Amino acid sequence: MPLTTDHRLSTTRLISRNFYLRDPREVARDLLGKLLVRREGKSLLAGRIVEIEAYLGTDDPAAHSAAGRTARNEVLFGPPGHAYVYFIYGVHYCLNVSCMPEGDAGCVLVRALEPITGTEQMARNRKLKLGAHPTQRELRHLTSGPGRLAQAFAITRPRDNGKDVTARKSDLQILDDGFQAERISTSKRVGITKAAEAPLRFTIAGSTFISR
Repeated sequence: MPLTTDHRLSTTRLISRNFYLRDPREVARDLLGKLLVRREGKSLLAGRIVEIEAYLGTDDPAAHSAAGRTARNEVLFGPPGHAYVYFIYGVHYCLNVSCMPEGDAGCVLVRALEPITGTEQMARNRKLKLGAHPTQRELRHLTSGPGRLAQAFAITRPRDNGKDVTARKSDLQILDDGFQAERISTSKRVGITKAAEAPLRFTIAGSTFISR
């Protein structure tokens, strides 16, 4: 069963592997508004995806798969619907999900979430302190950026790289609660130098939780 111990997640459904068996551009747009969910001990953490980027495989100079298949990026060439986690700048982890048929690399990078449940645990994971009635600014600091959300959800490469986010027993999943973004904005990817102008960053327009 999906991880639905919180009543606010009781009507969700687990997204199937076929969802990811597509072009990363399509997957990225359709993942906006979906819920990233983590079970950590007795805690349930959930955040709505508000910002995401597509990486297109071996023909995309900015993609980790551009250099071909390696031990490090093996997940990108494997079955779709698996977490690809990498460590960047020697500081933080980033969460991606593999797309496309097996053998054909592609992925999406989850860049920002709107916290939904488990904010106190997220704050502890981030070594932050929330007020008794957290402000939007405080909540934004939890998951507005790929490094922040990975830390908030205790996502690391040793723990999560290769994890199947479509598996019912997985402690890291992406769920659909029926939310639909009214408007989606498209812009260039950020934090990269190669193919930086490609319009492959997608955000829920108007969200105050995006990274930039």
